[in-house]
Formats: sequence, C-alpha cells, structure tokens
Amino acid sequence: MSEEKDSSTVSDSCVDNLVLAQEIFDLVKDIRDPELPQTLEELSVIEEEFIEIHQTGNDEYIIKIEFKPTAPHCSLATLIGLCLRVKLERSLPYKFKLDIFLSKGTHSTEDEINKQINDKERIAAAMENPNLKKIVEECISDEY
Repeated sequence: MSEEKDSSTVSDSCVDNLVLAQEIFDLVKDIRDPELPQTLEELSVIEEEFIEIHQTGNDEYIIKIEFKPTAPHCSLATLIGLCLRVKLERSLPYKFKLDIFLSKGTHSTEDEINKQINDKERIAAAMENPNLKKIVEECISDEY
C-alpha cells in the first residue's frame, strides 16, 4: 500500500513539473528577438521541450532552459539568454535556481556564452548598462 502511495507521489511530482514547464514556456515564448520582428517561439529559439524542472525541496526548484540561436554565429545569443533570465527572475513567485544554456552544438562559442549567461556578476553588470537594459526591456515587454 505504501508503494502505491510512493508511485502516486512520483507521478504527481512529474505532472507538477510538466505544468511548471508549461508555465515557464508561456512566460518566455513571447520574448521578442533583439534583431528580428518575431518572438523566440516563432523562431524556434525556445521550445517547451527545452525546459526541465527539478524540485529540490519545499517550493524550491532547479530550472534548466536550453535555447537554439537562429545561426551558429549569432552575435545576440548572450542577449537572448539575458532576456530569458531577466523575464523569469521578475515573473516567477517561487524560489529557484536558473540554469540557461545554448543547446549543444548550436553555436560556435557556446561554452563562453553559457558561462556569461549563468554568471551573476556579469548579469548584474550587463543590466547596469543603460543601452543594454533598454534592449532587454523592449524584448521582454508584454506590449507589442
């Protein structure tokens, strides 16, 4: 009987994580590309399958997001990662650790970009730059 309860709990947890992944996707899919008039969803830069959620404790989560730049030499991949991070940090009501990565093999400098978009000090410095902050705000704005 306790085994059934355990498997039900695992199933409930998986369902909860899928619902959270859908919610996160809904938050980021309409971020606009910094250079093109389309959204990240329209450009297939972000897809729901690229989002993983792991619960680590009471209302604490690890969120992993992968994204695909539009080209292997995309000069704005770091900015797209910054937009994803800022949008989620402002929108999510629960405690989380956010890891954002380029999908393996999709960018010529993916290791350097992954390091930049997951470094708190670099993120903070980028958001202190008024020009960069303005671009991020425009990309993540809900107004079209």
